[in-house]
Amino acid sequence: MPVSDETTESPERPETTSSPIRRCRTFFRSFAKREDGAAAVEFAMVAFPFFALLFAILETAVVFFAGQILETGVYNASRLIRTGQAQTSGFSEAQFRQSVCDNIYGVIDCNNDLILDVRTHENFDSADLSSPFDADGNTTFTPKYDPGQRNDIVVVRAFVKWPTIVPGFGNDLSTFGDGSRLLAATAAFRNEPF
Repeated sequence: MPVSDETTESPERPETTSSPIRRCRTFFRSFAKREDGAAAVEFAMVAFPFFALLFAILETAVVFFAGQILETGVYNASRLIRTGQAQTSGFSEAQFRQSVCDNIYGVIDCNNDLILDVRTHENFDSADLSSPFDADGNTTFTPKYDPGQRNDIVVVRAFVKWPTIVPGFGNDLSTFGDGSRLLAATAAFRNEPF
């Protein structure tokens, strides 16, 4: 078959008005192919969940750290009562508070935030370990300082209303309506026969 110089032209397609779905599809395809500013858009999509998770982890760590420091401070100071050193030295409530504060290394404001309660009990079953706060965060009892004598059963409790940074955000650690969390430390023991 001879080859001719004429090229055969394909019949032209008639122009059709594109449908809204086709226009949207075309727009999203072109948007997906574009790379200018993609990193900024992707970061904007993940920034909020990323920082929410980061702050939740940091706040949880700080709350547990403060709680552990409070537990350690109460435990160490309670040994003074248990061994009779506080009673024989005539420790006042202020001196006992200072011994607790010396063991919490400034993590908690002892003068304003720390509530200490030291009571003797007839037996371990009669010890009242209920929360000293109502649902609104108001104190429901009057703290007492009674270190007891030899062989007495003593319960030392310490409470702190710890402010949370991001209440209601991610891992909600608050226990009160104002967004603060109750940190509590308790030591129950029988005094030694000093």
